[in-house]
Amino acid sequence: MTAYQAPLAEMRFVLNDLVNLDRVTALPGCEDATPDLVDAILEEAGKLGGEVIAPLNHSGDMQGAVLDNGLVRTADGFKEAYGQFVEGGWNSLPFDPEYGGQGLPWLVSTAVFEVWHAANMAFALCPTLNSGAVELLSAHGSDALKSIYLENMTSGSWTGTMNLTEPQAGSDLGRVRTKAVPSGDGYRISGNKIFITYGDHDMTDNIVHMVLARTPDAPEGVKGISLFLVPKFLVNEDGSPGERNDLRCVSLEHKLGINASPTAVMSFGDNDGAIGYLIGEENRGLEYMFTMMNNERLAVGLQGVAIGERAYQQALAYARERVQSRRIDGDNPEPAAIIEHPDVRRMLLSMKVQTEATRALAYYVAAHLDISHRCTDDTERRAAKARVDLLTPVVKAWSSDTGIEVANTGVQIHGGMGFIEETGAAQHLRDARIAAIYEGTNGIQANDLVGRKVGRENAETVLVLVEEMRELDAELAKAESAHIAATRQPFSLAIDALESASKWIADTWGADRAAVAAGAVPYLRLLGLTVGGWMTCRAALIAERKLQGDEGDPAFLNAKLISARFFADQYLVQCPALDHTIRDGGAAVTAIEDAGF
Repeated sequence: MTAYQAPLAEMRFVLNDLVNLDRVTALPGCEDATPDLVDAILEEAGKLGGEVIAPLNHSGDMQGAVLDNGLVRTADGFKEAYGQFVEGGWNSLPFDPEYGGQGLPWLVSTAVFEVWHAANMAFALCPTLNSGAVELLSAHGSDALKSIYLENMTSGSWTGTMNLTEPQAGSDLGRVRTKAVPSGDGYRISGNKIFITYGDHDMTDNIVHMVLARTPDAPEGVKGISLFLVPKFLVNEDGSPGERNDLRCVSLEHKLGINASPTAVMSFGDNDGAIGYLIGEENRGLEYMFTMMNNERLAVGLQGVAIGERAYQQALAYARERVQSRRIDGDNPEPAAIIEHPDVRRMLLSMKVQTEATRALAYYVAAHLDISHRCTDDTERRAAKARVDLLTPVVKAWSSDTGIEVANTGVQIHGGMGFIEETGAAQHLRDARIAAIYEGTNGIQANDLVGRKVGRENAETVLVLVEEMRELDAELAKAESAHIAATRQPFSLAIDALESASKWIADTWGADRAAVAAGAVPYLRLLGLTVGGWMTCRAALIAERKLQGDEGDPAFLNAKLISARFFADQYLVQCPALDHTIRDGGAAVTAIEDAGF
C-alpha cells in the first residue's frame, strides 16, 4: 500500500501561478499570507497528513467506529491524531482572530484541507463539518452564542455537526418534522435525524449540533423551518461542559465506505426535550443553513480531488512496479512494467489530468470566495460572489463524479489486485462513492445549476464566463507549443457548446422546466469540462512561458503541456455532443410512461 505524499509542487503551481495567490493576499486582512508562509504551511500539513493521519486510513477502514454502551468510539489512533491536529492549530486557519482563528484566506485553507481528505477522508470529515458549523455560527449566531461556543469550535476543541435529514424527508427538507417548543431562554427539541456525520464521537469534550426544526406555529414547507444550536453537553458559566443534554446516538450506519467516520442516527428529546438555542430568527433556518451547506458542498468537491490524487499516487506506484507482458512496440521478449503499455499510460494520464483540472477549479472558486468576502470594490465583490454561486454546484458534482471515475480507474490499473482490500485501491473507490450523494445529490446540484444559476438569471453569469474563456482562446493561437496548438479547436468548440446550451436553457426554462431538468446533469458536466479545459489550457500557457524563461522544473512544466492536450483530446471533444444531449435528450425522458419502465 503506497504512502501518501502531498503533491506540493502541483499545489504551489496552482496557488501561485494559476489562481493568483497574490491577488488574494492583496485583499484586506490577507496580507500575511505570503507565498513563503503558505509554502511553510503546506509543508507542515503534508508532514502531519502523510506521517500521522494517512497511516490510519486503512486500519480505520477495517476497524470502523463502534457504538459501545451508548458511546461512540472512533478507530484506534483517531483520537490521538485529532489531538495533534487541534494542537497544531489546523482547524483555525480561515477563521476570525477574535475567536482564536488565524484569519488566513479560504484559498489557503482549501489547499490544506485537500491534504487531510487525501490522507484520510473519514478522519477529515470531522473538521470539515466543524468548519461549516463555525462559518454558520459566525455569520448568523447571536453575540451570546458566539461568546459561548465559537472559541472552542474555532480551535476544534469542540466540533460541530449538521442535522438536516429525517427518515421520511430525505432531501425534501420541507417535510422536516423535528419539533422546537419554546422553553425559558431556549427551546425543547424533539425528533430524529439520520446520516449525521460525527454525530457522536470520543475525540472532543463537546459536540455542537446545528439542527433544523419547526416551532409550534410555523408555516408548512421550507418557510417554516428554524435553526437551533443544540449542544451534547450544556455549558457551565465558566465555559466548561456541564450537564448532558437530552440527545443521544441510537445507532451507527453500516456503510459502503468511510467506515471510520461515525454516521449517526440521532434522537433528540427522548425525555424532557433537548435544550436548544435559536440561531437568528424563526422560520429562516434553511436560509441560514445554506451558509454551512455551501461550505460543505465545496468541501465535498475537494474530497473528489483528494481521493483522485490518492488513488492516482497508488496506481502510479503499482504501474511502475508491476511487471507483466512484453512491450507492444519492442523486440525485447522480457515482460515490462505495465506503465510501458499504452492503455495503462492512457489510464494514468486520465487520472492525473482530471485530478489536476478539478483541483484547479476548486482552488479557483476558493480564491473567488475570498474576493467575495473581502474585496472593497462592490462591483468586483458582487462579480466574485456570482462566480462562486455559479460554480459551487460544479465543484461539488463534477469534482465528486470525477473522483469516483479516477478511483475506479485506479482499481482497473491494479487489475485483480485492485479488487482485493489489502491493496487499498478498493477503499478509495468505496470512500469516493459517497461524495456524489451527500450534501445534496449531484442531480440536485445540477437542478440548482440550471434553475437558480442559469434559467432564472437568463444565463447572465455563465455568459460572462464564456467571454473570459474566449479571451484565452485567442491567446492559444499565439502559443509555440504543438501540444497547446492542438487544444485550440476542441476548446473553441467546447465554448461554443457551452454558450449554445446556456442560451437554450435561458430561453426554455420559463416554458418547459421538465425539458431543462432532463438535461441538467449533462449541462453540469458540460460546464465542468469546459471550465476544466480552461484551467488546463491556462496552465499550459503559463508553463510555456516559464519554459521559455528557463524558470522551474522542465519535466513538471512540459507535463502541463501534455495535460492540456490530453484533456482537450479526451474530454473537451465530448462537449458538442453534450450540447445535443441537453437540447434533445430530454424528449425520451419526458415521453416515457411509468408503465414503460
